[in-house]
Order: sequence, then structure tokens, then C-alpha cells
Amino acid sequence: MAALPILYSFRRCPYAIRARLALSHAGVAVALREVDLKRKPAELLAVSPRATVPVLVTETGDVLTQSLDIMHWALVQASNTDWLQRGDGATTRQLVNANDGDFKHWLDRYKYPERHPDRAQAAYRDEAVRCLIEPLEAALLASGHLGGGGPCWGDAAVFPFVRQFAAVDAAWWAQAPWPATQGWLTRWLDSALFAACMHKYPVWQPGDGPQRFPG
Repeated sequence: MAALPILYSFRRCPYAIRARLALSHAGVAVALREVDLKRKPAELLAVSPRATVPVLVTETGDVLTQSLDIMHWALVQASNTDWLQRGDGATTRQLVNANDGDFKHWLDRYKYPERHPDRAQAAYRDEAVRCLIEPLEAALLASGHLGGGGPCWGDAAVFPFVRQFAAVDAAWWAQAPWPATQGWLTRWLDSALFAACMHKYPVWQPGDGPQRFPG
């Protein structure tokens, strides 16, 4: 049997989550190596000195260190290209760029206000709302997905970060005035795809046999 591509991952990392979502949706199997971020294995450092996750090492030895590149790599191999086709629009790209740029900046400060005492936590939350949640709500009002008739890669790319945002203050999020985004988030949280991607795996150790994902 041919060796599988290797995915270095960390279960709760939103970048790793979206990579696993794409791999699972595409049905592309990898050998998953769950990483302890406090004790990064030498094998990860050897292929990616920055040692951020996810990192994918393909069968040909190519190393992908960006989660969006891993998503695209997986999806172009899928027999069903729906996530790529439905996500081929300017709005989707703009929202993913906003998510990975300004929103991530403000999300980190909203999550950890004690590390950023220059502003009140609510001020960081307001900035996050302005740069992503409000335009996301407008986009989702039309059909419930960024992909129009169904989910696309952009939904999967943004969802893990909105999940983190909503969890900072769940009571506040529950009463917030964005029903389309709240419904969209709930559907993703309740999906079989997300459940499969959040299975707990033991931390990988050198010498362990391959842990196939999706399982």
C-alpha cells in the first residue's frame, strides 16, 4: 500500500480544523499526526521550521504550510468539486481575507483582553463584528451559505474562527442580532462533518503506526 500524505495537526486549532474539514469533505485520506504544541516533534520541525499547524507533506514530498493551500490541494482531488465551484466568487474571497486578516487580529484581543489592556474587551468585540460578522450576516441572509445553494470552501474556512468568537461570551452571542450567522454556525456545529473532524486522537509519537484520517 502506498504511503499516505502526512498531516501535522492540532485538534482545536481553527486553521487545522478547516484543513481537516476540506480533507474529510474531499474524501482524501492522510496519516494524521496530532501534535502537542508545547513539545513539537523533530519530524515537524524538519519539514517546517516555523512548526505551526497544519502542515501537509504530500506523497511526492511537497510541503504545504498554509491551511488554505491544504484545503485547495484536497479539494482539487475530490470527485465532487462543489466546494470549489460554489466558492468561486468575489464575496467569498473577500470574507476569507477579512477573516484571516483583521478579524483574526481583533478576535485574539477579544479572547485574551488581559494581554491587550489598551482597550476594553467590548471594543475589540465591536471591531471584530464590524470587519467580519456584519458582512458575513449580509452574505448569509440571501441563501444561508457563502456558496449559495450549499456550503463551499469559504464557509469551512471561516466557520472555525466564528466558532471561537461565539464561544468567548455565549450568552451575549445568543442574543446578538445576527440570526443568519447564528443559524449558519449552529448548522456547522451540528454537522456530521464537523463531528468527524473533531474526533480526539492521541498525540503522535515517533514509531507510531499511521492514524488514518478521515477515519
